[in-house]
Amino acid sequence: MTDLSDFDTIREVAHALADAARAATLAHFRTPLSIESKGTAFDPVTRADREAEAAMRAILAERRPDDAILGEETGATTGTSGLTWVLDPIDGTRAFISGMPTWGVLIGLSDADGPRYGIVDQPFTGERFEGGPHGATWSRGGVTRPIGVRETARLSDATLLTTFPEVGTREEGASFARVSAACRLTRYGLDCYGYALVAAGHVDLVIEAGLQPYDVAAPIALIQAAGGVVTDWTGAPAHEGGRIVAAATPALHQAALKLLNG
Repeated sequence: MTDLSDFDTIREVAHALADAARAATLAHFRTPLSIESKGTAFDPVTRADREAEAAMRAILAERRPDDAILGEETGATTGTSGLTWVLDPIDGTRAFISGMPTWGVLIGLSDADGPRYGIVDQPFTGERFEGGPHGATWSRGGVTRPIGVRETARLSDATLLTTFPEVGTREEGASFARVSAACRLTRYGLDCYGYALVAAGHVDLVIEAGLQPYDVAAPIALIQAAGGVVTDWTGAPAHEGGRIVAAATPALHQAALKLLNG
């Protein structure tokens, strides 16, 4: 693992990034926006996405020039420190353009072994979820408190979240349906906010498919710092994205994997 002896500095920079992205996104939230699509299937991007990432990159260029960057909108920039900032300026752009307050700014810091630190920031509600070597915290309006996953061990007691009802392919959707049928409650559409709710002890599982590294770096670091488990659907490391299982406890994680894999 890369040395994080300057963690206090890293954390200060991360919060500066979150503050800058908060200002950039709120300037456009619930305002008339020109919406583009990045592919033939509807994959929206807006001025707010691009301005937020640019603001974060400008801070990193000044304060952490040796670190690499992977951002959703601008791609990869190489570095020499062994650390990579993984940025998603608006995770949940579909929610953002719909005026829904469930999108967020994702700021992760990874090394060769995976995510080490992460922030999930919700600018509109003013909430900031943070996880790293210091543990996991929630803050809002100058109040900060520690958070942690709840101790749910059985699917029959669990609340399950995912963003899209279809989850992914037909086969992936069928696998998800097996887990959903075993859970007490299933809810949809929360994007990165769902992962923050796992870390904060309000829900128990998030299962998704088709994710990118910038979708998961910050949530992985946050949930692991809060005591939870995040892997792919085979139980392998998930920091490259793909199919994701985030669980409050090892027992719940294993139960979900068993059903996902038939």
